[in-house]
Amino acid sequence: MLTDFPKLHCPFIRQTFPVDSAAFKQKGRALGLRGPEVYLVVDRVNPGYEWVFQDPDTFAVEKLNGTNIKILTEKGRLVELQNRKNVLDPQQILDGRTFILEGVLNSAGKGLVQPDGEQAGELLGPKVNGNPYRLDRHEWYPFDKAVESLRYKSFEEHERIFDNWSSWFKDFLFSRYHQKKQRRELGAEAEKVFAEGVVFYNLKRKAEEKEWRAKLRRDMFPWFYEGLPISGYTAKGRDQDEDQDKFD
Repeated sequence: MLTDFPKLHCPFIRQTFPVDSAAFKQKGRALGLRGPEVYLVVDRVNPGYEWVFQDPDTFAVEKLNGTNIKILTEKGRLVELQNRKNVLDPQQILDGRTFILEGVLNSAGKGLVQPDGEQAGELLGPKVNGNPYRLDRHEWYPFDKAVESLRYKSFEEHERIFDNWSSWFKDFLFSRYHQKKQRRELGAEAEKVFAEGVVFYNLKRKAEEKEWRAKLRRDMFPWFYEGLPISGYTAKGRDQDEDQDKFD
């Protein structure tokens, strides 16, 4: 079994807030909610994640909206395939998840698969999360490639504070993956699709064996749930003694 994907935490504290039950019945499912509550970021730093805001070596990369897939190759052969903790048989071509293998093979044809070693990435395409990038075929996109090609330079141009990031995510956080793909096909007519969020990286901290990644998604902000009344939300959140803060 390959190593499991490490859980990435949010650099802000998150708290749960109730939403109007009648509105939830009408709109909640479409917004991805399982019950009449939302789990939101507040303007308080998750202890231990100050580096996201303060360290100049931290940068932001698009968080792709797919499903995590790890692979192991030996001399160009695919020997192991894993969706989080679910081990898949790369030789089983008759079950209902052949689209995962399809994505890996398509990416191998593009030179994105290394001949030896363990690689992790995101599977994208028609059968994954509603296909937000409107792909015709499945594709597996390595995280190492994302760090190289999907970095947001705009992250380094503004102060790292809650209000700035809320505004950025709400109105300007467009998918670099989608833009690059569309630009090759449509040029100036390429449409824009919002990114799911970002992953913050700090490779210097990685070399020091410290916590070096964090995540922030658009659906962690209250404006994502426009039209769904949220009770008691303020940017500063509830007092810590009122509710147990959650950090993921």
